[in-house]
Order: sequence, then C-alpha cells, then structure tokens
Amino acid sequence: GEAARALSLLEEMRARGVAPDVVAFSAAISACEKGGEPARALALLDEMEAEGVPPNVISFNAALGACAAGAQPDRALALLDAMRARGLRPNARTLAAAISACEKARQWERALALLKKMRAHELRPDVISFSAAISACEKGGQAELALALLERMRAGGLEPNVITYNAAISACARDARWRRALELL
Repeated sequence: GEAARALSLLEEMRARGVAPDVVAFSAAISACEKGGEPARALALLDEMEAEGVPPNVISFNAALGACAAGAQPDRALALLDAMRARGLRPNARTLAAAISACEKARQWERALALLKKMRAHELRPDVISFSAAISACEKGGQAELALALLERMRAGGLEPNVITYNAAISACARDARWRRALELL
C-alpha cells in the first residue's frame, strides 16, 4: 500500500546517501497515518527527531492524525506540548486530530478541554472538531453536553454534517431521549 511504498522510498533515499528532509519525513508519516499504520507513523516522527530533522506543523498534524487513529490521547497531548516547545503554532487541524484522539479513547472531558483551548489559540473550531467532541460526549453518556455543542455549533454558523447528527442522535438514544433523537432526525 501507500505506507509501504513511502517507507521503501525513505529507505532508498538513505541507501543512496540522501538524507530525508522534513518534507520526505512528513509525507511518509502522512502515508502511514492514512495507510492505517499509526504506530509506524509515530515511530517515524521519533526517527525524524533522532536524525536531527525538526518536525514542522505538517509533520505534527500527520502524527496527531495517527494518534487519533490509534486512540492515543496521551501521546496526542504530548505532541501538542512538543509543538509549543518548538515555537510551532497549532492550527484547527492540529486540535481537531487531538480531539479525535480523546474521542476514540472515550475521554470526553479532555475532548471538551481541547475544544475550549481552540478559542485560547484564537482558532475557530470546525465541523470536524465539533463532531469529534459531540461523539466524545456521546461515548461518555453526556447527552446534554452533546446537544449543547450541537446548538453552539449552529449558533456559530457551522452546518452540522451526517457524522455530527449521528453522534448527537446516538447520545440521545444512549440517554433514552428518544423524543429529542426523533426531532434531530
């Protein structure tokens, strides 16, 4: 697949005496993240650091996407700290991936804290961020919070998508709010 090809090209570069740069590493991390190999993506970020190639926002975003895929919120939050320590500014995609990592690990409190943190970074949460936070609330049995987020999203001028509505409806169903679930439908 895509991940295997990217990794073999990285090895070929090294074999030919060409040191991979931030672009090559970032592309390989992204290929592993998208190719369903989150552990390999995160290992590549470590290799990059070990080889003295400073990661950029693109590298970190791909690694954070791997954290989301692998449900690793602790690693995601550590990566956010590492970004800040390097003077890199997280963007909406960065925080959306971190929120997704918390959501996949069923840590709704952390997901909501990250959503709030977006404001502190003067970032406007997008549909992906809100959907992940609503899904985290659903998995945590927090129907009221899920519905409040849905309303806040709409009030902010964002149009919920099918993923957003599915998460909100599931939250209502989980909480036996079947009337509200039907209204959302």
